[in-house]
Formats: sequence, structure tokens, C-alpha cells
Amino acid sequence: MRLQAKVAIITGVSREGQIGQAVAQEFAREGARLVLAARNTANLEARAKEVEALGAEVVWVAADLTQEEQVQNLIQQALHRFGRIDILVNLAGGLSRVKPAAEHSLEDWNAELSNNLLTAFLCSKAVFKPMQEQKGGVIINFARAGLAHARMVAYNCAKAGVEALTRTFAIEGRKYGMRVNAVAPGLVDTKDNLEAMKPSPEELAKWVKREEIAKAVVFLASDEASGILGQVLEVPGRLF
Repeated sequence: MRLQAKVAIITGVSREGQIGQAVAQEFAREGARLVLAARNTANLEARAKEVEALGAEVVWVAADLTQEEQVQNLIQQALHRFGRIDILVNLAGGLSRVKPAAEHSLEDWNAELSNNLLTAFLCSKAVFKPMQEQKGGVIINFARAGLAHARMVAYNCAKAGVEALTRTFAIEGRKYGMRVNAVAPGLVDTKDNLEAMKPSPEELAKWVKREEIAKAVVFLASDEASGILGQVLEVPGRLF
């Protein structure tokens, strides 16, 4: 098991059929002890029961990760239960505003940047000191593969910010033995994407699978990636 006894916080582990569910389950299979966080209590509890069934020790914390005090509570609960934090996976966020760039309101802009960039910043900032003190740790963020797409300007900018955030924390954390990287998925076979886009079998065959994303995250979290720092690992699927 590549993550045996490692303590991992995974944010954005909520609804069924999404990337967070797949990542949490793969971490459980690799032996990690888990702290799961999301806003929706019922969904979060359901995901926690799933990973417990795989033999993982798990704590779940309902939290709005755009609020710094709730982020701090998440970190303190993880430290109280396990005494350390080895891995943070910043998965909270997602695309919620799709419209022409000139029609994005200020509220649209703030919402996308808060959900996708602010959450990653606040969580990374909060684990930095514990990882610094224990002289090691891994942070994995979520960017996006490929060029920017139309009708999602705020989301595109948020994900570009995540790449800059990743490289900045990587530079500042390396002297403490920390590794910070990002995964950049292409079009993923999440339940939401399948329902919204209704791909043909031929189209779906080109998409990246949730399980493939989860395995990429496990790789970056494991000692196998000990020489990788400040990188964005694209997992685009079979589009080329």
C-alpha cells in the first residue's frame, strides 16, 4: 500500500459519481487515514461510510472552505484525531457559471474564484505550518488540462490561479521537505458531466475516467513522486 498510515485531508468529497468519491476510495485502498470535508453533511457522511467499508479510518467535517475559521476548524480536527497531516488534496470547487465572458457578473466572478481558488489558498495556508513543523507533507491541487474554453471566463481564471498557487507554495515549502503539485484533468466521466453532455459511446471512450484521476493523485501523494515539485500533471484522456 503506497499510502499506508498516511493522514490525508481530501476536500470536496460530496456527491456520488464525482472525482472526490473516486479519490477518497482509492486513498482508502492504499491504506491512508482520511479526513473528508465538504459542505453537504448528508453526502459527506455517505462518502465516509463508503471508505470505512474499505477498511479506512475516517473523520468527516462539514465545512464551507471559503470561510477561514471553518478551514482552521478542519485542520484542528484532523490534528486532534491523528496528530499530523501528511497529505492535503484540494478538490473543493467546480464549474458553476457558464455564460459568455461579457455576461459574467461580479457575483459570478467572485463565486468561481472563491470556490476554486480561495478554498485551495486557505486550506494550503492552514496546513503549511503543521507540515513545516513536521518537516514534510504533500499538497495536491486541481487545475485543468488544455486551453481555456469559452463561456467560463471566471472558472478559467480561477484554475490559472491554482497553477500559480501551486508553484508558489512549492517554492516556499521545498526547504521544509514539502511537495506541492497539481493534477489537471481533461473531460472526466463524472455523473454531472454525463448527465449534462450525454456523450455518445465513441465520445465517452475519449474521456478520462474518475478512477484514472484518482490513481494520478495517489501517485503524486506517494513516495514514488518524491522528485516531483511544482508541476501540473495533465491527465487529458484519449483526445489526441
